[in-house]
Amino acid sequence: MKRFSMLMLVFAIVFISGSFAQAEDHAYVGAAKCKMCHKVQYASWAESSHAKALDHAKAATDKTYGDDCLQCHATNSKAELPGVQCEACHGAGADYKKMSIMKDHEKAIANGLIDVTQATCDACHTGEDHAAKKVLADEKDNNAAIHEHKKK
Repeated sequence: MKRFSMLMLVFAIVFISGSFAQAEDHAYVGAAKCKMCHKVQYASWAESSHAKALDHAKAATDKTYGDDCLQCHATNSKAELPGVQCEACHGAGADYKKMSIMKDHEKAIANGLIDVTQATCDACHTGEDHAAKKVLADEKDNNAAIHEHKKK
């Protein structure tokens, strides 16, 4: 009986920890990892207002900077990922960053890649307060705001 109880306990621990692992979000890797394969996009983004979003928030004189600013001015709301980095719009990249996955769009989507839509922009560009409403279709070629990208 004691052995059965011990087996049940081990099974429960494995089951519960597996459930937590499945519930976790994909991990963020930072824009420097994206740069390795996406040099043109990275260089363009690095000069953009999105890349400098956290600096702009900290330097603002019309608003007081606080941790709540990180929601839109830092990737994953973390100061360690300053600005609106690649993953802020395209999803946390740890599980889709491999070349073998990135070359297969469906695989990349299944592993956390997000195809940017208007809803992606709307998460921060609400049109309220200082968050100007933006229309993605109007901004796609705005390298000063977003980044240079391949035309499909």
